[in-house]
Amino acid sequence: MGRELGPGFGVGEGYAWYRGVSPGGSVHRHAAFQLVLAPRGGAALAGPDGRVVRGAALLVPPMTAHRMLSAGDLLTVFVEPHSALADRLRGRCGPGSGIVAVPELCRLDEAELGRAAALPSEGLDPRLLAAAALLEGRDGPEGPAEPVPMDLVAARVGLSPQRLRALARQQLGMPLARRRIWLKLRRSAEALEEGRSAAEAAAAGGFADQAHLTRRMREMIGMTPAAVLRVMQVPSASAVGAAGDVHRNGPGDG
Repeated sequence: MGRELGPGFGVGEGYAWYRGVSPGGSVHRHAAFQLVLAPRGGAALAGPDGRVVRGAALLVPPMTAHRMLSAGDLLTVFVEPHSALADRLRGRCGPGSGIVAVPELCRLDEAELGRAAALPSEGLDPRLLAAAALLEGRDGPEGPAEPVPMDLVAARVGLSPQRLRALARQQLGMPLARRRIWLKLRRSAEALEEGRSAAEAAAAGGFADQAHLTRRMREMIGMTPAAVLRVMQVPSASAVGAAGDVHRNGPGDG
């Protein structure tokens, strides 16, 4: 790869990343594109049918069921589907394509990642981008913003709720409700990155409690708040061995 992110976990505009060892895990899926980059070509992912894909760079489209296989040092990047980087990834996988090898992305570096993930998509319907922005909202001094009802979101972008749902499934490959959960997880991940406790991170994201955050984080990205905190607290290469439950016991979600 090019310029490398160090061991640990972080959140940027339009993406989140984790660097560490993968101990393997069970089938799960999430609302973002997932890039798995292995400096030594050791990445391995399995689909729900057991078919294994290996390579230096692997791509998992949103809501694609998969499981991580045991591997050494990996960089896992979760890319929000409304970004310019997602446009590039979307061009590498068609509907129902499953896990694909993308060797041309194995040298993606931090600067390029940050630039492309922060820019808005040019390939998605502008009304869908506007709906995603409305879902994100703005937090106030007393906590996360109240969620905007989906029918109101649809009205504001000039679509019926049914047409908005259909557009999201067609272009994002998932309902916008999954996007809302992802945004809540991003707020919680940002709180963890700031050094706040798992309970504080749950409140920051608008989850009912720490257990609710743990369930959602595990099912959406295969990690738990406890694993994230351990990774960030242990510097250097030993950090990759501290994430005992990363990608482990993550239930698939329907």
